[in-house]
Amino acid sequence: MLKTLVPLALGGSLGTVARWGLQRWIDGRLPASATGGAFPWGILVVNVSGCLVFGWLFARFEGRVWATEPLRLAVFTGFLGGYTTFSTFGWNTFELLRGGQAGLAFANAAASVVLGLAAVWAGFSLGR
Repeated sequence: MLKTLVPLALGGSLGTVARWGLQRWIDGRLPASATGGAFPWGILVVNVSGCLVFGWLFARFEGRVWATEPLRLAVFTGFLGGYTTFSTFGWNTFELLRGGQAGLAFANAAASVVLGLAAVWAGFSLGR
């Protein structure tokens, strides 16, 4: 159990700090007039960079004996999960496309966006 929890906790905490730091740095460097005042540039950069790193690292890890399960947990589920779960969404959708299941990939993307926004609205409404 500790062989699972320690890599997850370590990776997750580092990913969370990285997300927070990068988002604040980007949003702090752009004046509100340059961003239209409300566009979330920082989190967009985090989400896209997380997808890029996920794909690059997965390609580097695939089939490698040094890529142990604790290391994968620390990097993918821990660090990248703490950094952005959007990268996991991107990877899962890409895997569907790579497997020739474009319809399922589109359904996953559409359902995630539509249902995610609906769930935020529902949770906000319930919380008021």
